Amino acid sequence: MNPDLVSEFLKKGFYISLGATTSVVESIQDSQKREENLSQLNLGFDRLSQIWADKGQVTESEARKMIDSMASQYGLHNHSNSSSSSSSSFTSSPSVDPSLLQDLKTLTNQIANIRLELTQMKDQNT
Repeated sequence: MNPDLVSEFLKKGFYISLGATTSVVESIQDSQKREENLSQLNLGFDRLSQIWADKGQVTESEARKMIDSMASQYGLHNHSNSSSSSSSSFTSSPSVDPSLLQDLKTLTNQIANIRLELTQMKDQNT
């Protein structure tokens, strides 16, 4: 199987899962959305999965904006353009909770490791 197809399949699966989860949360919070989401269940799986994928992309975009906003509010700046790969890729103002900063560093390292694993898997399949 083509690595690009696998990558696209995984992305679409992620977006569908995220969109479906968003729909469930919306249904719990808002009765009007609940009715709308229930009526969408009568659509075919292809159409429903496309709706969820679109909703997942929007949700991801909104989440990224919110995280960027929170990071700038707390004085965290990503220095991804720097050539060093040290663990101090974020700077903080004195008001940042050290445990929050450590959690953010841990998550960043985990994401970097996942990206590396995916790249290695892609290279093995080519």
